[in-house]
Amino acid sequence: MIKEEKKAAANNKRSKKIKIIGQDELEVKTIAEAMLDKKARNVVSMDLKSIGTSICDYFLICNADATTNVLAIAENVEERMLSDFNTKVIRAQGRENAFWVILDYGNIVVHIFQTEYRAFYRLEDLWADAKKTEYND
Repeated sequence: MIKEEKKAAANNKRSKKIKIIGQDELEVKTIAEAMLDKKARNVVSMDLKSIGTSICDYFLICNADATTNVLAIAENVEERMLSDFNTKVIRAQGRENAFWVILDYGNIVVHIFQTEYRAFYRLEDLWADAKKTEYND
């Protein structure tokens, strides 16, 4: 009986780990959808887990031409993360000028650029070793 209880406890721990891993991927997909809902362009996720020096597991990057669009995308991402996962942004930066808004969710960092700033900073090139996924409407 004790062996069976230990085995059940081990299986329970494994299923929790699987759920957590799956949750990250679901959050990434939800953020990408929230970006696309507000007409974001060039939506990309980068899986940074394989890069040992990264400060998070995922980057999500997109761009828009106008500051109002950048702010609308950021607001929609925050609303969806709160409604779908009950997750609030830990830190947000860049709303004051809306050239580059960063939303930090701990394991996921969201970058919303005005188009010319994305071209200038080229984050995808800095983390070129990461697995990249593109999202379209």
